Amino acid sequence: MITKEYPPEIYGGAGVHVAELVTALRRTIDVQVRAFGADRAEAGTFSYPTPAELTDANAAIQTLGTDLAMVTDISGADLVHSHTWYANFAGHIAAQLHGIPHVLSAHSLEPLRPWKAEQLGGGYAVSSGVEKLAYENADAIIAVSAGMRDDILRSYPQVDPARVRVIHNGIDVERWRPAHDPDFLESIGMDASRPSVVFVGRITRQKGLPYLLRAAAELPPEVQLVLCAGAPDTAEIMAEVQSGVRHLQQTRDGVIWIERMLPRDELAAILTAATTFVCPSVYEPLGIVNLEAMACGAAVVGTATGGIPEVVDDGVTGRLVPIEQVQDGTGTPVDPDRYVADLARTLTEVVSDPERASAYGVAGRERAAREFSWAAIAETTRALYAELTA
Repeated sequence: MITKEYPPEIYGGAGVHVAELVTALRRTIDVQVRAFGADRAEAGTFSYPTPAELTDANAAIQTLGTDLAMVTDISGADLVHSHTWYANFAGHIAAQLHGIPHVLSAHSLEPLRPWKAEQLGGGYAVSSGVEKLAYENADAIIAVSAGMRDDILRSYPQVDPARVRVIHNGIDVERWRPAHDPDFLESIGMDASRPSVVFVGRITRQKGLPYLLRAAAELPPEVQLVLCAGAPDTAEIMAEVQSGVRHLQQTRDGVIWIERMLPRDELAAILTAATTFVCPSVYEPLGIVNLEAMACGAAVVGTATGGIPEVVDDGVTGRLVPIEQVQDGTGTPVDPDRYVADLARTLTEVVSDPERASAYGVAGRERAAREFSWAAIAETTRALYAELTA
């Protein structure tokens, strides 16, 4: 298993996915993990820092250097499975060098994240080329949603549709469950007696946070907004979010911004206390954070894009906000003002009816446990491995 993110160095859903999948797979097969970053104590897990001679290179070139450092060590494996473009190059080269199948999991697609050019400069062309090479040559591609499968086949028409399988993200409902911690909530300034909207995510264009900040200005004055948001992609989007939060805080109270990465127990306490969780993403292959919120018993309001409609059952576990998007890969709403107004209206409806929101939360936890268990996902993944190595 090759990955950029792995505990304790996790900053997004892909890292959570890999950690949970590895844990579930290791119950039945031998899995070695090769991950970017500092040394880890976990047995069967090996870490690879950026090569010293590339510390001043473009971030995309640093990634390729780390990938190449892994390749020789993969000798002896029956199969290699890579996650995100950061690890796809290592998976592709290892498969060629050692004559083994390469499976890759698609958590996002570079052609649908053109704003990364702001972050990587010319490195975005490198990452895009690497991803295309890997996708067109992989023995199997796992899409985390049917929406993601459609995106793959549209972005990479040379890929044989038969090689693209849908295996959803999952959630451990024993670890992610309702948690009540009034002392912690008080420490962050969250009033459990007031209705609340909670956002959790990285500060990146795809997560749609600037649209949420605009919509929040239209929420009833008693509604709190709790933002668990950090790890900005660029200084520009961080400045945009800072400006939006400052404006909100000047015009209403109950606007709480937590920039640090929260441990699971603290995040679960916030999600449990939320009247509703919100996922205003304009690009989201599935959205594992929606499953985390559902497992904690929170209603979910999400954009009707990507894989979100495969997680959020509209009118049962939460609400979907309609969006018409520009077809240029950015996910930008055709009419941003309309999307913001629809988001504000839907959030207001949910937070204004706490009994219905609570019912959404109960149904959401039941759905997460029933349809998104890691045991079932690991078994489907293991069956794919067996098929490729038979």
